[in-house]
Amino acid sequence: MTNFVKELQWRGMLHDAMPGTEEHLLEGMQSAYVGIDPTADSLHIGHLVGVMMLRHFQLAGHKPYALIGGATGMIGDPSGKSTERNLLDEKTLRHNQNALKEQLSRFLDFSGDEENAAVLVNNYDWMKDFSFLEFIRDVGKHITVNYMMSKDSVKKRLSSEAKEGMSFTEFTYQLVQGYDFLHLYREHNCSLQMGGSDQWGNITTGTELIRRIAGGKGYALTCPLITKADGTKFGKTEGGNVWLDAERTSPYKFYQYWLNTSDDDANKYIKIFTFLGQQEIEDLIKEHAEAPHLRILQKRLADEITVMVHSKDDLDNAERASQILFGKSTASDLKGLNEKTFLEIFDGVPQAELSKSELTEGLDMIGALAAKTSFLGSNGEARRELKQNSISVNKEKVKEEFLITADDLINDKFVLLQRGKKNYFVLVFN
Repeated sequence: MTNFVKELQWRGMLHDAMPGTEEHLLEGMQSAYVGIDPTADSLHIGHLVGVMMLRHFQLAGHKPYALIGGATGMIGDPSGKSTERNLLDEKTLRHNQNALKEQLSRFLDFSGDEENAAVLVNNYDWMKDFSFLEFIRDVGKHITVNYMMSKDSVKKRLSSEAKEGMSFTEFTYQLVQGYDFLHLYREHNCSLQMGGSDQWGNITTGTELIRRIAGGKGYALTCPLITKADGTKFGKTEGGNVWLDAERTSPYKFYQYWLNTSDDDANKYIKIFTFLGQQEIEDLIKEHAEAPHLRILQKRLADEITVMVHSKDDLDNAERASQILFGKSTASDLKGLNEKTFLEIFDGVPQAELSKSELTEGLDMIGALAAKTSFLGSNGEARRELKQNSISVNKEKVKEEFLITADDLINDKFVLLQRGKKNYFVLVFN
């Protein structure tokens, strides 16, 4: 056994732990769980801290449980939210559960051979046949309204600053989550629940139910809520969440998100979102401090997490795509991009649509630059730029006599024009 709590501490992943938690985990193999919201068929990077905690827990020799909140997903957790979430039907929840397990298997070992193999459970399986009367009789009577009202998640929603009040459905959330802990304690000897610091109230309700109903001892451990140094929300871009599913967030955009983190954030994230050892991370931080312009921390962070979530091939493709904008690349590099990645790289770059018939005899450069597009202001400007050797087609310098043909098409559709280093224009042929 290794010391799980100490591992979290040096990584900056420990916010609070119930007294005795560290000692309890050092007694032998224990079981712990983290609840995961199943309201989408993909995790996003906001889920990753909890998943990394489970992985560290397993690496320390303990048994991790990933709990898909099928029942609680039908209610909506009030913690950290100002409005209720949409409720889901069972078919959607089952689909989401299967998709999430596949993603979790990239982090957790679910193979049944090891004693501490990870287990996926869904609280819908034990809540679906629980009648309302049974629940309030067997669970509700053990927790007072005063106790429930004292939780921060409830107080915030009931404060004068909240735009909306809290429904009875949401008010019962902490009881349902508390019962999950009790159920896992009884059925799987699960003695620890982990989560974000905003979950402390819900987790301790579970420890209280274990004490009052089962006469046992449950433990609570939370990690800090991840923030960005500039105050903006972690895991969000202008396009929304950064997802682990490649169809929702491409490996290129995923890679770019981590590559573009600030120095302060990279210093923090490389401890949280990689499994690199303490000495290696300290060496990287020192190396980065000596030459911050090389962005050593950001590069290593982006490399590690892209391979972990996607694959080495996806990382290689993302690096090649990045080089197209920021480094030396060739026409063959461009032609190796799929259409989605090409459009993401050149998102926001001006475009002009032309007919493919223009390519039959070849499109001349004056037409491509000015006469048939709005890239340059006039034919005269186009000629001057060509004479100054500042125009490229698909990253390769061209002269005025060059003709664009179907052989130059990227994905049978695009041609990339460039003036100097930073001025791009995309021709779209339909």
